[in-house]
Amino acid sequence: MRSRFSAYAKGDASYLLVTWAAATRPIRLDLDRKTRWTGLEILETTGGSPVHTEGTVRFRAHYTERGRPGVLEEHSTFAREDGRWVYVAAL
Repeated sequence: MRSRFSAYAKGDASYLLVTWAAATRPIRLDLDRKTRWTGLEILETTGGSPVHTEGTVRFRAHYTERGRPGVLEEHSTFAREDGRWVYVAAL
């Protein structure tokens, strides 16, 4: 989750696509260059240990857009795919 937030902050769409589950991955991802991601709070996690194959992360991501602050709160699901954790979808 933290690496995906960093990718959003840096505008790295290719990393975001690689870390997205194949079944739910969009063909392409156009990031809004006017959005500046400024902070991440992890609020809750389930699963995600080396013995789990699925997990969830509830988070709050802070951003500014056109000079105005904003917050995105999401509860996301993740799964192991080829041994790596990938984003599946928001709950």
